[in-house]
Amino acid sequence: MIVSQLFNSARQGLPIVLRRNIGVSAPVFQKASDPIQQLFIDKIREYKKKSDAVGGKLVDPTPDIERELNAELEKVAKQYGGGEGVDMTKFPTFTFKEPEVDPINLQQ
Repeated sequence: MIVSQLFNSARQGLPIVLRRNIGVSAPVFQKASDPIQQLFIDKIREYKKKSDAVGGKLVDPTPDIERELNAELEKVAKQYGGGEGVDMTKFPTFTFKEPEVDPINLQQ
């Protein structure tokens, strides 16, 4: 009886959920009609191509920007324990060792 009530309520609510999801995602699949939106999309695609061309690094960096990036990375390295030769741009790796558990002696 409970299962049939759940099934009925799900059957009634499913079209509403689908209609809402389609209504929200429909503009994503349409082409931008506003020239400003289209310009924004074009710039994003252009930046992606340039970023892929330089291997995912900064696109068109100036010496000032590179200097500022290095200064920020050094500051973060000092603050969070990075040192000489530590790449602070990579996600850290964690190693966990198994805790030692004393065996339970059931024969007493």
